Amino acid sequence: MLCAAVGVTVFLLVEDAPGLAAGALGAVVTWAMLRRREPPGPRREHDRVAADLPLAADLMVACLRAGQPVTGAVDITAEAIGGPIADRLAWVGGQLRLGAAPESAWRALAADRPLAPLARTMSRTALSGAPVADVLTRLADDSRHEARAASSAAARRVGVQAVAPLGLCFLPAFVLLGIVPVVAGLAGEVLLP
Repeated sequence: MLCAAVGVTVFLLVEDAPGLAAGALGAVVTWAMLRRREPPGPRREHDRVAADLPLAADLMVACLRAGQPVTGAVDITAEAIGGPIADRLAWVGGQLRLGAAPESAWRALAADRPLAPLARTMSRTALSGAPVADVLTRLADDSRHEARAASSAAARRVGVQAVAPLGLCFLPAFVLLGIVPVVAGLAGEVLLP
């Protein structure tokens, strides 16, 4: 519907054959841009999982250091944290309780982009026998650092996006009020005898 509205608006503004072509192009470009956008539901879920990852890793570390096995730590963390990350952790905990190989259970989460670091970390520790608590502590620290960097980059982007409309307003005014009179005055002196 929005694509058609854009196409009709462009056609009415430009008119005739060029307007028809520009309207069709505007509708196609709008459709392509809307198709590329990620729906808000999955994006919110992705952001929530990414935000909860450091806390989940810290909770698993606390459980492991208190003497829980990995399966117990995963189940307790899933129950305590809630949200979309809890569903995924509960699934892994269920797979581990049913006797699935830890590498394959964790590797199944690797397709989920925000949980990929946790999945890779837990798969590696299951294969190598490295201490899980130390690796998860490092993962939580890295996730927090990435979140800070992402929020800092978003804040910088907002600053740039806020300046663009001001530039679009002030630049034409500067040209019309500052440069055009100077050029007209110089042209009058140079061209007129």
